[in-house]
Amino acid sequence: MYEYLSDEMRGLREEIDFFQNYVWLQCEYRNKAGAAEVIAELKNAVLAAQEKLAAMPGDPALKAAEPDDYETIVSLSKGGNKAAKEIPDLEKKMLGALTGRFIGCMLGVPVEGWRYPDLKKYADELGMQFPPVDYWTKVPYPDVVHYGVDVRTHYQKGCVDGAAVDDDVTYTLLGYQILKDYGPDFTTADVGEAWKKYLPVACTAEHETLQNLRAGIPAEKAAEHHNPYVLWIGADIRADGFAFGAAGDPHLAAEYGYRDGFLSHRRGGVYGEMYFAAAEAAAFTVDEPMDALRIALNEIPVGSRLYEDLTWAFETCPSIHNWEEAAAAVDARFGEQARIHTNNNACLTVFGVYLGGRDFTKAVGGTVALGCDNDCTGATVGSIMGACLGIDNIPEHWHKDFHDVVRTYMYGKPEYKISEVASDLCAMVRARLGR
Repeated sequence: MYEYLSDEMRGLREEIDFFQNYVWLQCEYRNKAGAAEVIAELKNAVLAAQEKLAAMPGDPALKAAEPDDYETIVSLSKGGNKAAKEIPDLEKKMLGALTGRFIGCMLGVPVEGWRYPDLKKYADELGMQFPPVDYWTKVPYPDVVHYGVDVRTHYQKGCVDGAAVDDDVTYTLLGYQILKDYGPDFTTADVGEAWKKYLPVACTAEHETLQNLRAGIPAEKAAEHHNPYVLWIGADIRADGFAFGAAGDPHLAAEYGYRDGFLSHRRGGVYGEMYFAAAEAAAFTVDEPMDALRIALNEIPVGSRLYEDLTWAFETCPSIHNWEEAAAAVDARFGEQARIHTNNNACLTVFGVYLGGRDFTKAVGGTVALGCDNDCTGATVGSIMGACLGIDNIPEHWHKDFHDVVRTYMYGKPEYKISEVASDLCAMVRARLGR
C-alpha cells in the first residue's frame, strides 16, 4: 500500500556521514575555511532540492481525490450525519471525555513512540500486567521536566499529582479556549491569532506553522511554507476541544476540525482532525464506541487514502484477535511510514477501540501498548471511551489524584480546573441545542 524510498534515503544518510568525516579531516589539516565553504555549497544545494520537492504537484488523480477546500471535501464525502436533539447525562459524559483524554495521554507519554515488542519487554521487566491496567510503575528519564512544567515522575504510578502537561493536553484546552474567545463562528485566522497569543512552542507541522505566523504569513497560507509535516498527526490531536464543544453533532465537529486543521495541515492531515472530531462528538450519543468511529467516516472524502486505510481497518477488525496481531497488521500495511503519521495511528486507534469493547482500561491500555504515537492514540481513545461511557465508568484509580487540576504550557494559562472546563463545554452544547 505504501512504498517509500527507504534504500535511497539510507544511502543518502551514509553519504552525509562520509561527507562529515571529510569535513573533520580538513579541520585536522587546518583548513576549516575551505571546509566551511563546501558545507555552505552543500547546504544551498539541499535548500534548492527542498524547494523543488515542495513544488512538485504529485499524482493528479490523488490530488483530485484529496481536496483542501471545505466545500469540495464535503461534496466528496458521504455525509448524512444528523445532530442529536438531546444528550442524556451530558455532564458525566463531558467529564468522562476530558478525563479519559488526560488519562490516555499520561499513560502514553513515558513510552511515546515505542513499538509493541519493546513495550511488552518493558512491562515484563517491571513486573507489570501487559497491556497496562494502571500507570507505569517506573518511567524512563524520571528527572526530565516535560515541556518545562511536569517532572516525568508525575506520569508514574503513585506519583500522579494533577493531570500532567503534554501537547495532547494543551491543544485540547487551547481548542476550548478558542471556542471561549471567538465563539462557534471562529475562523482559521482566529486560530492563528490564538496560537500567537497562547503557544510558546510547538512541534513538527505546528512548529513550522507557528514560525510562519510570527513571520507574518497569513493563517490560510501558514501551512504551505517549509512544512513537510502536513500529513502527520499534529492536527488530529487538536480535535478534542472542538469535538467536545460540538458534542452530539459530528458534522459540525468535523467543520470545526477543518477550520483548525487547515492552519497547519493539508489533505489527509486535515481529514484526520475532521474524522476524530466527528468521532468524539458522535461518542456522546452512541452506546458502542465503535459506532462513533463508523459514523465519523461519513465526514471525509471517500477517495482519500485516510478513508481507504480506515475502511481497511474496519474490514480487518474481525480477523484481529489480540493486541500483537493488531500491531503487526498496521506494521505490515504501512511499512516505514513515520510513527507520527495520521493514517497508521488512525488505524491503531480503530483496533484499540475494537479490542477494548466497552472496557475503558482495556481500550486505553491496549491502545498505548500498540505503540507508534501512543500518547496521541491513547488520549484519543480515552476521549471516545469517556464520552461514550461517562465518568462513572472510568475506574477511579486512573484519575483520583487529578484533584480537578490539569496543567498546560500556554502563556497565561498554566492550569485549568477540569470541572470548570467541563461545565463551560456543557453550556456551549446546551446553547447550541437551545436548552
